[in-house]
Order: sequence, then C-alpha cells, then structure tokens
Amino acid sequence: MRKNRLRQIWAEGGCAVSGWLAIPSSYSAEGVARQGFDTVVVDLQHGMIDIATAIAMLQAISTTDAVPMVRVPGNEATMIMKALDAGAYGIICPMISTAEDAARLVSACRYPPLGERSFGPARGLLYGGPDYFAHANDVIVTLAMIETSAGLENIDAILEVDGLDGIFIGPNDLSLALGEAPSSDPAAGSRAAAAIDHLLERTQAHRKHAGIFCANGVIGGKRRTAGFDFIAPGNEFNLLVAAARRELEHVRGTEAGRGKGSASGY
Repeated sequence: MRKNRLRQIWAEGGCAVSGWLAIPSSYSAEGVARQGFDTVVVDLQHGMIDIATAIAMLQAISTTDAVPMVRVPGNEATMIMKALDAGAYGIICPMISTAEDAARLVSACRYPPLGERSFGPARGLLYGGPDYFAHANDVIVTLAMIETSAGLENIDAILEVDGLDGIFIGPNDLSLALGEAPSSDPAAGSRAAAAIDHLLERTQAHRKHAGIFCANGVIGGKRRTAGFDFIAPGNEFNLLVAAARRELEHVRGTEAGRGKGSASGY
C-alpha cells in the first residue's frame, strides 16, 4: 500500500503544512496541491463542496505528492467511509466532544476487528494499491476536531482513545464555545488562547499529534514554533480574496480600502 507521507513526517519529528480547499474545483485543487504542501484537505463541512466534486478533487490531489485528506461534515459513519473509499488518506472530524465521539470516529475509519468500516474501497484501491485492505488500518490518519467546551473538558479521555492519532483545533468555534468572539488567533490572556495552550500541552503529554487551523502563514508559523505538528495556514478561498485585494490596492492605492470585506478563515 502507498505510504502515508504525513505519518513519515511525524515519525521524523517534523511539522506537516496542509493546504485547505473550500472551492469546488479540481482545477484549483490541483493548483494548490502542486505548491509543495505536505497534505491537502478537501473541506466537506464548511467548503462549498459535494461528494461528487470531492472525488474529482481527490483525483487531482493524487497527481501530486500531497497526502489527500477530507474534513467530513460530521461524525457520521457512512460519510466517513465514503470519503475513505474515495481515496482520502486522512479524516478530520468536527465537533468531537467526548471519548465516545472519538471512538465512533476511529471505528468508522477501521476495518474489523478494530472497527466497523464496511469493505468497498473503490478508489482507495486505485490510490493506495492492491494490498489496501491489509494495511489501511495502520495507514489512515484520524484527527478529532476539538472546538466545544465539552471537548476541552474531556480532552484527556478523548486522547486516550486507541487509534486516534491526535486532535485538530478549530479556534473560531472554540472561541465561541468559551463566550468570546470567533478568532483564529485569540488574544493573549483570553480564555480561548489559554484553552489552545492547554490542548497542545495535553496532546503532547499523551504523545499524540496536535493540529490547528490558522488564518494565514504568519499565525501558522507561530503555531509551529509553539509545537503544533499539523498546520493549515488558511483556505484557498480566503487566500484568493486576500491576494485579489492586495493587487487591487497596488493599482488603486488607498481607494481600495473603501467597502472592502474581511475573510479571516474558520
């Protein structure tokens, strides 16, 4: 079976940097994947992407060295299995609040006797290879999104779930859950900033992996220095909007500041 480069990066003590796709386009997916990202995530939760388009995007990512991953809409076994059958080598699942939630996620990603994943890997065989079934349980990466107050409270029990590779923090939702304004980079001294530090510390204590979504590469670099080993520095839509705004400012100067919107990520 094709190796999972993400696991190799982690085994070497490195930090993986991931592209993030919200636009339903195999063309943009291929373009992003060719920029040197270690992994690329197709976002089925907040991205404007359906499963049929996601398959074409996974195919486009598969023409590169980037590891294809999917953020599923929720902790629903049939969708998780479909994403894996489509060739995802990693699953990020939102709104994991308890150890039971995490166990359901892991079970959906693993074939019996370790889980309940149904056999029918379809495109997984094409991408992974003919011995996919024999190795998939060890190759597929599972990350639980921690973005609720319950998830924060139950973090140690969640991290103790066998087969869970680590967590992925959704800082905007976590901020909201703690009674603060959504922010991908909560201010020092805020409850969300303290929660992020705590989640990283507990994940490292359990010798698992900690990822986080960032609005841009500047924030991502800070998170990498702090010890996170999976960084998503913004999605391609927000990067596109930011680049378009910047070029407009070059042409118009200060006039571009009139009525411009904001795209801070999620």
